[in-house]
Amino acid sequence: MSDMEQFQIVVSEIQSVRQQMASLNAQIMELKATSEAVTNQPPELSLHQQLGGILIEVADRKSLIEVLNKDVSTLTEHLERLQTREVDLVNSYEELKKVLEGSN
Repeated sequence: MSDMEQFQIVVSEIQSVRQQMASLNAQIMELKATSEAVTNQPPELSLHQQLGGILIEVADRKSLIEVLNKDVSTLTEHLERLQTREVDLVNSYEELKKVLEGSN
């Protein structure tokens, strides 16, 4: 595989990782907002959760918040792995860029 082909693959992978990171960030923000909304919902008002095409009343808010927080934690860990991967890819990009500039 030529340096140019490797360079193009790295550029494509960087774009893919950044798209995944943006998606994860959006999901994390949404889950945090949902957790905050559940926490701030007055206890005397009912709270519903969508399951499939129906809404189910939530009986155990504490468990729901725990699930939401666990999901945030899991997604955050995945985001951190992607950030590490992005750094590695950017380093590869810079190295390949130098090689390509030197061969011109």
